[in-house]
Amino acid sequence: MLRFKHSWCLALLLLASVSLYAQVPEKSISLKQLLDQVAHNAPTLLTDSSAILIKEAQARETGYNWLPNLKLNYQADLGTNNNVGGGYFGFGMVPTNNRGVRDESNSTAVLSNLGIAAFDMEIYNFGAYKAQNKVASADVTVQQNQFNTSKYNLQAYTIDNYLQLLRLQEYIEIQARNIQRNQEIRRSIQALAKSGIRAGVDTSIAEAELSKSRLNYIELKNQAKQLQLKLSAISGMPYQAIVPDTTAETKLFAQSAESRLFYADTLNHPVIKYYESLYDNSLQREDLVKKSYNPKVSFQAAAWGRAASLDANNGYTSLNNGWGFQRGNYLVGVGITYNLFDLKRKNLKLTTQKINSQYTLTKLNEQKVLLAASATKADANVVTAMERLEEIPKQLKAATAAYRQKFSLYKSGLTDIIELNAALNLLYRAEIDYISAKYSYTQALFQKAVTENQVNTVINLLN
Repeated sequence: MLRFKHSWCLALLLLASVSLYAQVPEKSISLKQLLDQVAHNAPTLLTDSSAILIKEAQARETGYNWLPNLKLNYQADLGTNNNVGGGYFGFGMVPTNNRGVRDESNSTAVLSNLGIAAFDMEIYNFGAYKAQNKVASADVTVQQNQFNTSKYNLQAYTIDNYLQLLRLQEYIEIQARNIQRNQEIRRSIQALAKSGIRAGVDTSIAEAELSKSRLNYIELKNQAKQLQLKLSAISGMPYQAIVPDTTAETKLFAQSAESRLFYADTLNHPVIKYYESLYDNSLQREDLVKKSYNPKVSFQAAAWGRAASLDANNGYTSLNNGWGFQRGNYLVGVGITYNLFDLKRKNLKLTTQKINSQYTLTKLNEQKVLLAASATKADANVVTAMERLEEIPKQLKAATAAYRQKFSLYKSGLTDIIELNAALNLLYRAEIDYISAKYSYTQALFQKAVTENQVNTVINLLN
């Protein structure tokens, strides 16, 4: 009866241990689903999309630079009417009077009023308006490509963290199995120690190994949570819901040949498109500089009415005569304006803009070289990772067999705890190496996809 109760107690302890460390099945999220969440909720992308709206609004504003000016002015004035002959420069609004040239000053007040409608339109400027619109449109394109680049970089960041989380998830599962093995060893040692076959010190060693496994398990859980929090910040999802799909690697391995044969599309890579738009924007600004200093042809027209309390002989009359309009005039004209010194200003500014164009072209070529080098490196990494992945299972199989043999020998009293722990560590290391090899392959494959602008191609392999 006592033996029966003892067996039930051991069974309950074993079940409690398994429930504590075994992974509870959770609903996983695929990489594609996570990327969709990031694309819609990432704070940086929301900010960049708002910047596009600003550039589009500025482009619409620039498109109406051709609008003319139509200014209305009315004024009623009371003051003296003394003037002297002689010319002057009129800088804006100059408080002066027409006529009123007298031999001596007179302080009698004069009432006058004036109503003006003035129209002014720059009807031709040799392509300056068109150049302004092209620059504004190029600004929008640059902002859109910057958004696409940010989105692509964030996509790469999400993929990297997702793969790391997937690796940690598998590490946690391995660590849970390692805890179970250490518990099994401890139970065997306790049984052997009670029967006098093993020394009590073996129990202490087994307890230490078990505690070490539990500490590693806790640390791995914390690392996984940190990655979940990172992904939660950019996806807007609760971190608990970000559980990687462990079947993704299996699907990639099953289609390893197809996944390595996709062709690079670096010409349409978001980074290349961004620097191309910067270069085009700089060229458009060169054209704008050339045309901004061209002559300007303007059409001007004005109509005005006026009255004053002075008569035709410049004599003072009643102030009431200053109301209403006694005289009306209009003036229409076409003028052309060109500042000869603008030629030097244009050359200086154009030189500066050309240097900027050369700089953006250099950056564009630099990015092309970097992408080509990254693509070559990614190809080599994929090949190496695949070769490692093909070899690792042999190591895992041998390590598993070695551990089972050592455990059987230990229970038979034919080997010691040190050799058993060495075999256990060898198996644990082989399992970790296998997970690392799978991670290296998927990471190399997605790095190749990111570099060669084929992320969607690889993601489609997971469906």
